[in-house]
Amino acid sequence: MKKILRKMSSLILSVLLVCSILPVRVAASYEIPGTCRVQTDSGTAYTVKTLDYSYDNNTYFSLRDIAVLLKDTDKSFSLEVTKNTVSLYLGNVYTPVGVENTPWEDGENPDVSLRRNEFKVNEEKVSYYTLIMELPSGSYDCFMMAADIAMILDVEITVPAAGSLQIHTQEPFSISPAALEQAGYFYGVNSVLVGNATTGELYYQYRADTSYPIASTTKLMTCLLALEAISTGQIALEEQITISETVQALAESSDGVIPLKAGEQITVQELLTGALLPSSNECALCLAEAIAGSEEAFVQMMNQKAQELGLSQAVFFNSNGLPSFTEDPVPAKRQNSMSAEDMFRLASYLLKVYPQITDITSLEEAAIESLGMEVRNTNPLLLNLPEATGLKTGTTNKAGACLVTSLTADDGTMKHDLVVIVLGTEDSIERGRVSGLLARYALNTFYMGMGEPESEADTSAAGNLPTHAEAAVNRILQTAGKH
Repeated sequence: MKKILRKMSSLILSVLLVCSILPVRVAASYEIPGTCRVQTDSGTAYTVKTLDYSYDNNTYFSLRDIAVLLKDTDKSFSLEVTKNTVSLYLGNVYTPVGVENTPWEDGENPDVSLRRNEFKVNEEKVSYYTLIMELPSGSYDCFMMAADIAMILDVEITVPAAGSLQIHTQEPFSISPAALEQAGYFYGVNSVLVGNATTGELYYQYRADTSYPIASTTKLMTCLLALEAISTGQIALEEQITISETVQALAESSDGVIPLKAGEQITVQELLTGALLPSSNECALCLAEAIAGSEEAFVQMMNQKAQELGLSQAVFFNSNGLPSFTEDPVPAKRQNSMSAEDMFRLASYLLKVYPQITDITSLEEAAIESLGMEVRNTNPLLLNLPEATGLKTGTTNKAGACLVTSLTADDGTMKHDLVVIVLGTEDSIERGRVSGLLARYALNTFYMGMGEPESEADTSAAGNLPTHAEAAVNRILQTAGKH
């Protein structure tokens, strides 16, 4: 089993490019040019240019070089790169422009930034971070992480030796969270959890029973209470809510997202949209005041609901997830917090009782007609996975970057909601990548049977959470051994 685990660790780490590539160093302040020997399973091999962004082994690969390598395989693709855009066409044959698979020029000092450039795959927008740089020839090249390339092309990538990669064009992309955990991949994350909200099964968890700050994922509880108020007739979706001076003050602060003005009116539907898509703090506060009269009273409702749902480690100080200060002479800085297990219970309840929430959270953009403005969803996975339906991002300095992802899956009899919770990554780049990897693992587990319920106990209710991933890990290792 140890041998299999080592094999899986090597395979997964290669996808994430935690590999010992020794870059060719030049005088660069942030981007370190290097090369890597990359080959396909047919034996074709090329030298591929790389850029280590800010740190050794934080490596991005030349898409043009990879395109040449794969042009005669089942995973061929054509590529168009401009200063700020990338267009990739799966299945097309790549036409070289003359800069591919050539070494870096002596003294070349790349000056690029890691950005979410406009990226399309087969004319559909996707969301991946890229380095785009102009080459001496005047052409542009795009550099991407191996994990992102593997997910886009749906291929497996391994590290046969130091300084080299192998692309297995006949093997679909796969992921093993257990191997990632053993290799230390989650050391930079507070906690993660992957499960089936419909059945209560957990596929994988890491430090999921420890409470951490949750930032704007708080708004899931705020919107849950708003949906409850709608269901009881206390408020209505099209009801006009008058904006208070307190809400305007928050909107005008550095934490403001949507310019709400005191005395103006906005509908409950628009407040829900504003809170869930662009993560408007003032929309969440406005909902709280409309439902409870004051945020203080609403916070009591939030904590009471947490107790009812069995969220044993949840504590709320406000409706939006921003840091909350006490009124003491030396104020204490508090933040809403809960464990990933608690968040799984909350998301599961929300998806079961108020599935209509995904009518909002699955939107890439929406109109706030009262204000005459468009808002965009902050969830990048909606662009990368057609199964993604939500749910909520969140970021503060202490909480890090968080994302609660919901995905829809169908077993032929009924639809299931899968949930991926990632709390406390370093930044939105890692949040998206970790969530994307685990979302694909969730789908693979559901459809391919790579995982198993972690407990034989009744998991029909989301409140009955298994406590470890041993059964799922063993099944993953057994499957890897068969392959």
